Amino acid sequence: MPETSGDDGDYEENAAVPQLYGEPFDSGLALAEQHQLAADLTAACAVYEHLLTLAESLEDSPDVRFLRAHLLANIASVRLTATDLVAAEDAVERSRALLDGIASAPMGPRGRQLWLEMMLRTLLARADLLCGTGRLDEALACLDEAALRLPEFDDPGGLRTSELGLNRVHLLIERSEWGAAEEQASALLSTTPATAVETIPRLMIALGLICASTGRFDPAEDWFARAEDALRATGDTGELQSLLAHRAYTAMRRGDFDLAERLFAEASAFFERQRWYGDLAVCEQARAFLAGRRGDSTGADDLVAASLARFEQLGASIAAADTMLLGAQHAYDRGDIREMERLAQEARDVYQAREVYERCAQVDLMLARTLEDNLNRTDHGDHERKSVDNALSLALPAALALEAARYGFATAHARSQWLELADDAMQLAFRLALRRQDQGLLFELVEHRCAGASLAQDRTPSTSAATPAGAGGDAGESVSVFPSAAMKVYGHADGPTRLGGVAAEAAASAGLRVAPPPKVRMSQESGRVALQEHIEAAEFRYHRRIVDEGEVPFWITDDLTSRPVVQVRLADAGDLFMTWTWAGGARGFGTGHGPADEVDRAVRALAAALPGPGTAAEGMRHAFASGAMTDPRHEHALARELAEAMWPEGLTAQIRQVSARAGRPLVRIQPSPRVAQVPWELLAVDAEGDVRLIDLADVVTTAPTSLRRPDPKPHPRPAPGTDTDSDTVVLVLDPRIPGFRADSPLGSVLGPPGSDPELLAFVQNRLDAGAVVPSVATPAEAFRRTDLDRDWLSGALRKGARRLMYVGHVSGAPVEGGQSEDGTLHLCCGPGTAGLAEAVRTHRPLSAKDLLLGTLPLRADGEPGARIWPAPPRVALIGCESGGDLRFAESFGLATAMLHNGAELVTATRWVLPTSFAFHRLAGLPESVRPLSAAVVAVDTAHEDQDPVARLGRWQREQLDHWRSDGRIEHSPLLWAAMTCIVV
Repeated sequence: MPETSGDDGDYEENAAVPQLYGEPFDSGLALAEQHQLAADLTAACAVYEHLLTLAESLEDSPDVRFLRAHLLANIASVRLTATDLVAAEDAVERSRALLDGIASAPMGPRGRQLWLEMMLRTLLARADLLCGTGRLDEALACLDEAALRLPEFDDPGGLRTSELGLNRVHLLIERSEWGAAEEQASALLSTTPATAVETIPRLMIALGLICASTGRFDPAEDWFARAEDALRATGDTGELQSLLAHRAYTAMRRGDFDLAERLFAEASAFFERQRWYGDLAVCEQARAFLAGRRGDSTGADDLVAASLARFEQLGASIAAADTMLLGAQHAYDRGDIREMERLAQEARDVYQAREVYERCAQVDLMLARTLEDNLNRTDHGDHERKSVDNALSLALPAALALEAARYGFATAHARSQWLELADDAMQLAFRLALRRQDQGLLFELVEHRCAGASLAQDRTPSTSAATPAGAGGDAGESVSVFPSAAMKVYGHADGPTRLGGVAAEAAASAGLRVAPPPKVRMSQESGRVALQEHIEAAEFRYHRRIVDEGEVPFWITDDLTSRPVVQVRLADAGDLFMTWTWAGGARGFGTGHGPADEVDRAVRALAAALPGPGTAAEGMRHAFASGAMTDPRHEHALARELAEAMWPEGLTAQIRQVSARAGRPLVRIQPSPRVAQVPWELLAVDAEGDVRLIDLADVVTTAPTSLRRPDPKPHPRPAPGTDTDSDTVVLVLDPRIPGFRADSPLGSVLGPPGSDPELLAFVQNRLDAGAVVPSVATPAEAFRRTDLDRDWLSGALRKGARRLMYVGHVSGAPVEGGQSEDGTLHLCCGPGTAGLAEAVRTHRPLSAKDLLLGTLPLRADGEPGARIWPAPPRVALIGCESGGDLRFAESFGLATAMLHNGAELVTATRWVLPTSFAFHRLAGLPESVRPLSAAVVAVDTAHEDQDPVARLGRWQREQLDHWRSDGRIEHSPLLWAAMTCIVV
């Protein structure tokens, strides 16, 4: 066995040839490597085959067997690249047999290292081959064997380690465990040495495919651009052409079909010239979809047939099934139902056999869509109910499985992008339930969707697989059945592969992890869980966890006996769906829905009335100059439009009846993300007169039930021996932010300390009533302090308090980013303060992620946020859009973080607040009138009341009465209607 080693690398014509086996083998290996880099795989394979023939003519010995194993491993690599899977498998098996045969032969330390290196290469090649043919269990076993051998191998540069990691990423991608794949690829990229010139661009390509397959197209293009630069630097022509196909796939997913067509055609021509038939079949598959979309049914059928034949010849069973599924859609489009059913069932049989469960779900969704389409086209007469039931039995479990796939992602941004892709399936389920006129099913659908994700605070990745499915874009129904890479899934009942070591630690700090929602118990007596049969079907069919083991009642009504209460929940599923249930002396329930176009139009009208996009000053200027909230007539028209789109007349009638019989009811509203900024109090619920919802009832906002603690306990007590004062009110009033002047964007919101008599009187009242933190001698000392940082706040809250009032700057997270936990409030923290938010110049804000995770991601002995900042029972966050959490699919912003940390009620704001200075400057209000100060005092008064919701509602009704009678700007709903109390 040769005792001199060198990795196969780049060779120039005149470069020195590494001395491994002697001539002609050493120069032949160098020549074949040059052919591979130039994408001339036929020539490379010819060289290797010639060398193998020469090696087989030599006298048999362990060294000769090793040489043959090396050549066969190289042949396998070339055949894999050319997707000649049958020949690749033969070469891999022969190489492995030769290596096993000499494993016990005498060899020196260096010889042992060479043998280990070749064994690792062979195992990785075999894993790659098994992935390509859908044998994913066997592929994982190969990678596990390689991992067991790796510690014995001397890998100072980490090259083989990174190759093994890359193969695991590819396996995770095949399984559509996108969250785990992204974490591992990101961690590997950060630790792979720069000398791994082949692995690095492939990791970038993997990350690009992950992003493209989960709806993040701009990041995908960024990864592909970086990969292209790296590939050009190494001269890897073949991989550059493969990258072209990946870009075509991304363009197709984005909806840029002309670009996709052009790129796929260019890539196809190259693959056909090079005889890379597997890659060619993938391109033909995509081009068949594009041809069908533009109406070329003949061309689409021809391409489907060609792609299917190539995949079957190669033994790529899962890819062949993908093409069958596409062919099934084409058969349905031309009216051949029998052929559609045949192809769909054959594809599903393959997926089931290979345990590719989410692709089974995709088939079921396609069949459900075709049933719905058929119901729309033809009259099923007496059989319509049965047809709808059949469609629902297919669609709803599949939709639940696809929606639950998001829990494998490490970041809320990735989960939100995936939900956009999966939402089409859930919309189908809602449409079918509505068509069935099944009020009970609609009720349970809304309850399940409103349950919300549960926060997961462990340091290791979630055990739920990330399995995106379906297609995005505006291409119509056919897009969702295109066999996308995002749907090539492999499910396991016991969860996906876990990360370990550095990858796990990197993943722990990547983002806010969530788990599936709890089961929603609909009835205490029967123990029924919302969507119980459909959840069981989804978990059985698709081997995916849909709900957590814990249970929560859909509504706790034990303490609601003193007044009538109605719980309203809303869910987005194309249209806006609503449920309501009465308690507290009133009985009844109902459902309703608003058509999507009407709801969207009303939401756009509301957005136009609020401080809009652009800088804060520009947005506020727009709201005062032309927004409906500053003109009584336009505001009433907006309030009526919102009510007509979103509020059922039947519910208004019930509220009137209950009010007449039992007094003013409480309306608890859990909005969907689309309507989370709606000021429900303002809704003009009477077509004849100006009657608002707040005229008829008190209104409170409710958070998802996943935030409800299953076993409510008393408010967290301070640690023994700690100085406490549980009657304390903690006041954080306009803290001075390091590095920002009073007139800067993060400057003062309440004006100079001591300049506002109303605010001074409010602080004095608190001082007279009991303990206040921070300790001050005069009320003016409570404002614009420089010592109110996160450590101070932690100490104050750990000692115990009954209230926290924060008035200051809040920076909301962008809704399109999907990460509500990035919302921040601004204390006096300097840039050196440890935290999870990025520093802003000389200041580090306190984020909702900090409040939730605490220091767990920062150090091994970290504490959760609830222990560092335990929230008192009542919290007020008076800042711009401090209650914007509910605009996100996952509500983990500042307000809900306080609820998670123990608060029972949080008063927050729905949109950006105008300061009193804004009223003075933009509306010409006299400086002696300070609307924001009045709002602060009103919230403080409400939080001192036994019923803060009713007390705040009384103040809001007073403001509304003034607004209707005189229309003065200081009574505009632009300020007071932004306030809402949030409870669980």
